[in-house]
Amino acid sequence: MESKGKVILVGAGPGDPELLTLKAVKAIASADVVLVDDLVNPAVLAHAAPAARVVPVGKRGGCRSTSQAFIEKLMVAEARAGNCVVRLKGGDPFIFGRGGEERAHPMAEGIAVEVVNGISSGLAAPAAIGVPLTHRDWSSGAIFVTGHERGDDAGSARTPDWALLAQTGLTLVIYMGVARCRQIQAALLAGGKAGSTPVAVIQSATGVGQTQLLTTLDALSEDLAISGLGSPSIIVVGDVVRCATPDSLAGVGMDSTAQRIQA
Repeated sequence: MESKGKVILVGAGPGDPELLTLKAVKAIASADVVLVDDLVNPAVLAHAAPAARVVPVGKRGGCRSTSQAFIEKLMVAEARAGNCVVRLKGGDPFIFGRGGEERAHPMAEGIAVEVVNGISSGLAAPAAIGVPLTHRDWSSGAIFVTGHERGDDAGSARTPDWALLAQTGLTLVIYMGVARCRQIQAALLAGGKAGSTPVAVIQSATGVGQTQLLTTLDALSEDLAISGLGSPSIIVVGDVVRCATPDSLAGVGMDSTAQRIQA
């Protein structure tokens, strides 16, 4: 008899549990098994059924992590056992969340897969400090890019061409860029990006521990080191960062660690 198990890739959003979508809530409530990432706010799990099994499968750069191969095998095994498996991921599964891989593997095994989008931190982080990614006066578009380089070369995506990105004039939204901040800064400056370009770094966006740094490109790595901000953070580079206002930085539990940007 064919199994009725399935996999649902669910985006849990950036941190604030109230930013979870209604569709995500319904998916979590339907789960027999929830495979949850480290970056998911535990409050989100309140929507799971009492009988659901919650399995932590954290993946954090520089930390002990659950292997991707194990996660994919576990999804398949639980679905083959007839379970509804929710793979609960921070942000959105299809934006730097390995959602493409985690969709392809069960499908190749004949298992039904659904995708429920979440609000990516690349959208939520700048919005949390009043910064739009596009603005009629300052930017006609935005580019989402990772600052992280894969350790293996086989089949990996190309390293971003920072010099080319510097020339676009578009807002740059950099995920996983803290560890390589100095190299990214140098490459953007070498590519012609003005040192006075405003930059925001937002750590733990929309969470109670949200902290941010407002600075300029030429001072970015120095100010970031002084600030003590780390991962998970989003780095936003572009004139739209000028929209950040003191009022937007005054939320409970939030702290603006530096403000170099001139109006």
